[in-house]
Amino acid sequence: MSNSSPKTIKHKRASVDLSSYDNSAHDSGAGKIKMILWYYTNLWFFKSAWLPIMGIKRALLKLFGAKLGQGVIIKPSVNIKYPWKLEIGHHVWLGEGVWIDNLEPVVLGDNVCLSQNALLLTGGHSISKVSFDYESGPIVLEEGVWIGAQAVVGQNVRCGSHSILGINAVAESDLKPYTVYKGNPAIPILERSIKAQKPL
Repeated sequence: MSNSSPKTIKHKRASVDLSSYDNSAHDSGAGKIKMILWYYTNLWFFKSAWLPIMGIKRALLKLFGAKLGQGVIIKPSVNIKYPWKLEIGHHVWLGEGVWIDNLEPVVLGDNVCLSQNALLLTGGHSISKVSFDYESGPIVLEEGVWIGAQAVVGQNVRCGSHSILGINAVAESDLKPYTVYKGNPAIPILERSIKAQKPL
């Protein structure tokens, strides 16, 4: 009887080859000049914290093709990828450090609140292809949605009316209306109950 240990059989697996990555199929929705102009506008007026005047920021977003409702609040250090792929309803709040990485359309309904450093991420990469192909999809936040501080909403996600994504939570699938979610991945915790304001 042999005392030698059995040989380990190694299976050869394919490896990711980033040199084969090709992003040419992605449609930014704008020409090079517009892209360059927005890059510096975003850098100077949105990502930086030196300009607190929201009226100028709203005007710039509209100039670059964003659809904005009334009363939109834009705090300092907000980063927006493509304003021409952004639709914002009435009385929406974008908190400090919010990042809307909207390579695909992002729609924010009325009274949506994005808290500090919230991230809306419309793109990712294929985990099964050698070339690490880009994959993307839109994001829709319906009326009254609240995305908590440092929370992340992924591609192809729809957050139902008045749903809440808690602090640091990650949503990679749809959120049901009037439901509070927490964790990574986000799971429903409780029902959101909003008490009507009593008349004065």
